[in-house]
Amino acid sequence: MNYIGSKTSILQYIDDTIEDFIKPESNNIVFCDIFAGTSAVGKYFKKKGYSIISNDIQYYSYITAKHFIKNNETLEFRILKENDIEPFEYLNKIRNKKGFIYKNYSLEGTAGNEFERQYFSAENAQKIDAIRVQIEVWKKEKMINETEYNFLISSLIESADKVANTASVYEAFLKKMKKSACNNLELKPVEVIINKKCKKLEVYNEDSNNLIKKIKGDILYMDPPYNTRKYDTNYHMLETIALYDNPEIKGKTGIRKEENKKSKYCIKKEATKALEEIIEKADFKYILLSYNDEGIIPLEEIKNIMSKYGRYKLYEKEHKRFKADKKRTYLKNTTVEYIHCLEKLN
Repeated sequence: MNYIGSKTSILQYIDDTIEDFIKPESNNIVFCDIFAGTSAVGKYFKKKGYSIISNDIQYYSYITAKHFIKNNETLEFRILKENDIEPFEYLNKIRNKKGFIYKNYSLEGTAGNEFERQYFSAENAQKIDAIRVQIEVWKKEKMINETEYNFLISSLIESADKVANTASVYEAFLKKMKKSACNNLELKPVEVIINKKCKKLEVYNEDSNNLIKKIKGDILYMDPPYNTRKYDTNYHMLETIALYDNPEIKGKTGIRKEENKKSKYCIKKEATKALEEIIEKADFKYILLSYNDEGIIPLEEIKNIMSKYGRYKLYEKEHKRFKADKKRTYLKNTTVEYIHCLEKLN
């Protein structure tokens, strides 16, 4: 998934930083990914055998983390198979349904409305609706368990994202259907990660500054929003597919009407205070903060805050910047990705 701030391309850099700054002697480590996003970082360290605490306030992130991080068992779909149903084969052949996604986010479904939207082709929007409804039916009829449910929803989110008519984020749709959005949606299973070396796997759906007061571990990894781009609007479509709650929506782009998920880290006057609060409250020996040179908290402020609480070291690496719109001209093609490291001593 093409995701704002994704750390997929710098996972080795994060790992190398941990090896240099912390020098862990074993994998018996409790690692907290408190702004999980797509769970790229949590997945990486789960594969290494770390115990993982994962958190994100967005529900689509939470439900995918419940699959990638919390699930540590083989998926069998026993009841479906007893009824001669192979879930992916069945869902890929399911009859289309003109549901919430079709009626609100396809050009055919919104034709003649005040706002005409084309996030998906009519065919793909109907298929998303049909698959999502069927997964919910299976859950309610106890044909699938919670682990299987999370796996199917995660697979739908990633498969739908591949045929979305957007420039990577959902704050806007494209005026013309791009080539990939014209492809037929194919529901494909996402990765299943099983590592029995992990002693603890926990997943939360909370505000990070509240959760930090209730958890503890060895390494706290923080990758908060860097700027004013809000994840609740940029990925509102994934939130709606995950929840499928027929939300009240607004405006040309049909974003969800909700204000409770606006991050303090996206607001310049609140971000610095929020960062210091989480560092002060953290019951973790080591804290790592990923932040780049385009962030709204100045480099020196971060240095000053973290240095107050123990041994501090800064790592930096030039990194190819995220480009939501490939046609837009950006001032620069790279950013400097900083990892601020703290060994907390007080």
